[in-house]
Amino acid sequence: MASAQSPRHKHIVLTSHPGQSGQKPLPIRWGYPDPVERGPIIATLGNRAHRNAIGTHSGGYAVYRALAIASGSLEQDHRADLTNTAPTVSIGPYPSWTDAEKIVSLDPFGAIDNNLFAELRAEGYDIRPSIAITKAHINIPELQEAVSRGRLQVDGKILNKRGDLVVTKAAVEPVWYLPGIAQRFGVKESDLRRTLFEQTGGMFPELVTRPDLQVFLPPIGGLTVYILGDLEAITDPNRPLAVRIHDECNGSDVFGSDICTCRPYLVHGIEVAVATAQAGGAGVIIYARKEGRALGEVTKFLVYNARKRQAGGDRADTYFTRTECVAGVQDMRFQELMPDVMHWLGITRIDQFVSMSNLKYDAVVKSGIEIVERISIPEALIPADAQVEMNAKKAAGYFTEGAVPEETVLTQTIGRQYEEA
Repeated sequence: MASAQSPRHKHIVLTSHPGQSGQKPLPIRWGYPDPVERGPIIATLGNRAHRNAIGTHSGGYAVYRALAIASGSLEQDHRADLTNTAPTVSIGPYPSWTDAEKIVSLDPFGAIDNNLFAELRAEGYDIRPSIAITKAHINIPELQEAVSRGRLQVDGKILNKRGDLVVTKAAVEPVWYLPGIAQRFGVKESDLRRTLFEQTGGMFPELVTRPDLQVFLPPIGGLTVYILGDLEAITDPNRPLAVRIHDECNGSDVFGSDICTCRPYLVHGIEVAVATAQAGGAGVIIYARKEGRALGEVTKFLVYNARKRQAGGDRADTYFTRTECVAGVQDMRFQELMPDVMHWLGITRIDQFVSMSNLKYDAVVKSGIEIVERISIPEALIPADAQVEMNAKKAAGYFTEGAVPEETVLTQTIGRQYEEA
């Protein structure tokens, strides 16, 4: 990467707010291969003249920051001390980082070393990362059964004797390049900006008053990436890669609710990821904060009640109808943006895609990533109360039975052992 020579832009320009003028903010040249030429994304509030993005860091947590400042718990001008916070491992850069069409919903340079913009920092620019990468141990109790039944092996490197998985994990905040978002959804950028402005109650006036600012940090949840095995295997065409993209379901993922297949499928995806990593490849779990199909948990619980109380009880033929009655739409996850994180990881081919969703499959393939095999959840893992969900999704075309290529030995073995259990 290039050394940090900060570009100077000291021109005085009129802003959209009468009576105000100041320095023109540093430009963001989305898609530029050199991070210095691309420019840092500055959404901090210490010096508003430096801001070159709409919104602020931390997504929805920005509101909690406001509460902390209002209550006197946090100084308004606090600047983060980023000493020793650099990533524990390096990811990228990859060719996809320079493709302004492949990555539009996150900043591919969001995790780069803090020293990259040292000169700008010395000049007072408050530049903060939007991606953090670290190493950790995680423990999934269900994997103990996988070990006891011989589906997984304790190797001491990926899975240790205590049942802990050794992972590299990355937290990613959303950073939207508005021209690219508009293109991805096939709408005019002006219409996108106007709708975002109106549907957030006018929270971000710069969406309509500052067309020169093309980057927006929306107040929504981001995602977390868990990587098992050698990072280099992710981009090595000669080594297998398994990927599970999982949308948040707090009730099932954390508390084990049996009305859906979310935690069982998440655990199954982790098991496939571990097995693939132990076979010399890598496994990637992408966990996206899109609770209740991005409709929210309150809406989800309202729909649960409506489904259970209707005449005839919970039925597959009214599964999505009840959601539409409450939310007006079946699903708001919009998988069009989902493949961006895969391009950030440099993924060009997925050998085992642990997902039954046609929406996810189509979005990944359309983005230019090859999928060799799709892996369904083993029948034995589907809770009895979740059969309605599976039947409804089948009827609605969420997934297509018979569309999955011939299963590999790994998938056959895991599925058979689940059934035998």
